[in-house]
Amino acid sequence: QVQLVESGGGLVQAGGSLRLSCTASGGTFSRFTMAWFRQAPGKEREFVAGIVASNSMEDYLGSVKGRFTISRDNVKNTVRLQMNSLKPEDTAVYFCAADVKYCVGLCHASRLEDEYGYWGEGTQVTVSS
Repeated sequence: QVQLVESGGGLVQAGGSLRLSCTASGGTFSRFTMAWFRQAPGKEREFVAGIVASNSMEDYLGSVKGRFTISRDNVKNTVRLQMNSLKPEDTAVYFCAADVKYCVGLCHASRLEDEYGYWGEGTQVTVSS
């Protein structure tokens, strides 16, 4: 059983930065595709960023590309999301997710929630204008 615990959310002014962390326990983290999703009030949950295990390929939601960076530390079983130049529209609950299917070759993190079998409980990010 894989467990994911997020940390690092909070309140920040527009233009500021936050770093989210997600630590995994159980399973072989170095083989997981990891992703961050977010859900704003009244909206559906959406893919924000993902990183594949085999080739460290990164994928981003268009509106965060250039501002957010996903990274992973396979020694610490941790995936991080560095968020810079935050905007009020980034306000949401951010979720960490794990896809334990090991992908080899030309792989990209899926943007589909159903591909991720394990989820954290989420951490709130609020960006004030």
